[in-house]
Amino acid sequence: FGSRTSLYLGVIVLCIAVPIGTSLGLVAGYFGGKIDAIIMRITDIFLSIPPLVLALSIMAFLKPTLTNAMIAVSMMWWPWYTRLVYNLTRSIKNEGFVVSARIVGASNFHIIFKEILPNCSASLITKITLDMGFVILIGSSLSFLGLGVQPPTPDLGTMVSQGSKYLPDIWWLSVFPGLAILVIVLGFNLLGDGLKDLFDVEL
Repeated sequence: FGSRTSLYLGVIVLCIAVPIGTSLGLVAGYFGGKIDAIIMRITDIFLSIPPLVLALSIMAFLKPTLTNAMIAVSMMWWPWYTRLVYNLTRSIKNEGFVVSARIVGASNFHIIFKEILPNCSASLITKITLDMGFVILIGSSLSFLGLGVQPPTPDLGTMVSQGSKYLPDIWWLSVFPGLAILVIVLGFNLLGDGLKDLFDVEL
């Protein structure tokens, strides 16, 4: 039951962060100029703050609930996708097929979402898979500190936190939820590494 909450948090966070980060990266990388400067400087500001510190800062102003935890983690996760897609777009936009589409009169919308974005999909899928484990780990860290999912809703981080009060006598209350987090994160990391080798992409 605790794993369900963690997986739900990971899926929702990435469903929010990926479209935002991808769209901003595509726009900044394709158009360049002032748009590039504004978007990427804001991205750099967010990237300069450690993810967990930023999430804790956001949660300090919000009521500790699952929804607010998802908002806090999403706010710190989109810049990574902006930076990735920005670099990919900068390298792809000068390729022959993009130049050809521009010459025949294709709109910017068509070029961005029909020509460039599909060529970023392999790297995006790989990063999403790798990030799933890290998002779950951050969400569990917030719950462990009492800023994420609140009892009686089951959550792996909350279980580890509450079980730590009874260490070392009733050790399994903390150890098994901790092992569950380990298995989930390791599983998604191995899946991401496999996809990275399959697609032969660099992140």
